[in-house]
Amino acid sequence: MDWTWYLFQFEGRISRAKVWLAMVVVLGLMMSVGLVFVAIHSLFGGPASFHFGATDLFKLVDPDAYRSLTLADLPRLLIKLVGTLLLMWVYFATSIKRLHDRDKSGWWMVPFFALPGLHNQFADRLPDSYADLPLAIGAAVLCLWGFIEMYCLKGSRNTNRFGADPLAPKPPIDTRPPWDQQSEIEMVPHKAGPPPVWRVKREA
Repeated sequence: MDWTWYLFQFEGRISRAKVWLAMVVVLGLMMSVGLVFVAIHSLFGGPASFHFGATDLFKLVDPDAYRSLTLADLPRLLIKLVGTLLLMWVYFATSIKRLHDRDKSGWWMVPFFALPGLHNQFADRLPDSYADLPLAIGAAVLCLWGFIEMYCLKGSRNTNRFGADPLAPKPPIDTRPPWDQQSEIEMVPHKAGPPPVWRVKREA
């Protein structure tokens, strides 16, 4: 399998099994970045708690997330930034290819991911009233719908506008040597020489 295409490119289609495998890869990357942070904490000190994920992506558009930052937070923020960008790239690349398998555009990540994430980030600053209830329900429905679309439903059969069916059986590999047309039509001239002995007439 081409892992560069699978984890980092946005063209083509992948099956449900491949998108579940991608989440295992994302979990492994999160653990690796967490271990790097623990190592830096043991060497240079700093806050012992560390977490990152999709919520950090939405903090980039939240001004309140920057007000309490200090210069000592810079190493931790750099690790979180690199780790979050890497994780989100893998998540978006695999999720968009899975949407392609469902014959849907990658722009469906906006209602399935961006809108619920933005609501989650700013929900505590919305007025506590019944007006927020439809937004919360809508965000939950979109998130659930996206989960079912990408992780539970089968892809479209046969080739669609995004590529071939990833579960279609592949043609058998022909192991015969290729046909050498030149050798097939090559004329081998007869060798010149005396005729066979039995064809020579004896003189009387």
